[in-house]
Amino acid sequence: MPYIKSEDRKRIEKDLDIDHLSGLIRTEGDLNYTITRLCHLFLKINGEKYSVYNTLIGVLECAKLELYRRKVSIYEDKKIIENGDVINE
Repeated sequence: MPYIKSEDRKRIEKDLDIDHLSGLIRTEGDLNYTITRLCHLFLKINGEKYSVYNTLIGVLECAKLELYRRKVSIYEDKKIIENGDVINE
């Protein structure tokens, strides 16, 4: 869940310029590389064990679901209106 407390956001964003980083990511390969590096750094800090792998997979899955919930489903609803539904009701 990306809805962390304000003070935690400030702590993270104090040294991490997300807007600058996003400007450097130009392709899906760049994005994949960046996410993979973050995961590997998390592993390095927290140790290579099943619980950490399980946490990373869960975080990635939840980030995927959050993206779908907040962006993709809204986009798809617009396209249904624009192009018509697949299911004729």
